[in-house]
Amino acid sequence: MTSRRTFLAGALALTAAPLAAQDKPALKRIGMLETLPIGANNANLVEFHKGMSELGHEEGKTYLVLYRSAEGRGERFPALAAELAKQKLDVFLTRGTPATIAARDIGGGIPIVASAVADPLEMKLVASLEKPGGNVTGLTSSVNELGAKRMELLKAVAPGIKRVGALTNPDNPASAASWKVIEGAAPALGLQAEAIDVRKPEELEDGLEEAVKNGVDALIIGLETLAQAYQNFILEFTARSRVPAAFAARSFVEAGGLLSYGVFYPNMYYRAASYVDKVLKGAKAADLPMERASKFELVINRKTARALKLTIPPDLFLRSDEVID
Repeated sequence: MTSRRTFLAGALALTAAPLAAQDKPALKRIGMLETLPIGANNANLVEFHKGMSELGHEEGKTYLVLYRSAEGRGERFPALAAELAKQKLDVFLTRGTPATIAARDIGGGIPIVASAVADPLEMKLVASLEKPGGNVTGLTSSVNELGAKRMELLKAVAPGIKRVGALTNPDNPASAASWKVIEGAAPALGLQAEAIDVRKPEELEDGLEEAVKNGVDALIIGLETLAQAYQNFILEFTARSRVPAAFAARSFVEAGGLLSYGVFYPNMYYRAASYVDKVLKGAKAADLPMERASKFELVINRKTARALKLTIPPDLFLRSDEVID
């Protein structure tokens, strides 16, 4: 398995050293357009490199990763994509809808493999999942409908909640679509849903504090770019405010969040390697069917539940993939 130190050294390199022998093939160049800084994305990237290794590739010898992160600011993606495109890329590897749209919109026809994109059909990134037809392929995380499931789980753990705030960035099409699902599902659960409109990091604290001040007593946090980059702040806020929250990824729960339900993202990166492999061997993204996420997980933090004086229903323990103490 690729070590973290080795990965960081390789992924941060922007150019390869001259090859010792002229007859060696040039390194394939993978432009990775990400939501998180490289140090916070190690679990996913280790799985990507594992997948590449199993397919006969070796980082630093057959391929080079050029890593760029928006670090919580989705508006940076177009400039980062344009910068990467100048590096003579063989393929983009993107995470999330804004990153994938930015890579597509720079033009030039560089193949794009999405490690996770919410709804490529609704966002018009592909003509169909079976035959994408353009330069985008990869994996869809199908996250839009999962927001309602997180709300249902949150209600089961904290049955007394009345108003649920969903952290939403209307500038991100996937985030806006997820909010619509949450809003539509809330009445059947006896809940009132409220969108917490946060588009930039400097709006996050005020947005959350105002929502709680106005009566929001539970939170749903998706994997919008800003939420990922400011995970620690969000967790500190929920702990300080004693507000139960449901998250989209286990990393939040491992760091102290109450519960998460969503795609197992390391597996998505592992699967993305097979797409990158095919593209590097000459396959066209237009002809590679997109793959739906198939592995989901429910993770519960029992220590956090106790701190919030919440009782986890026995059936949730049975359904959970992991309970953290």
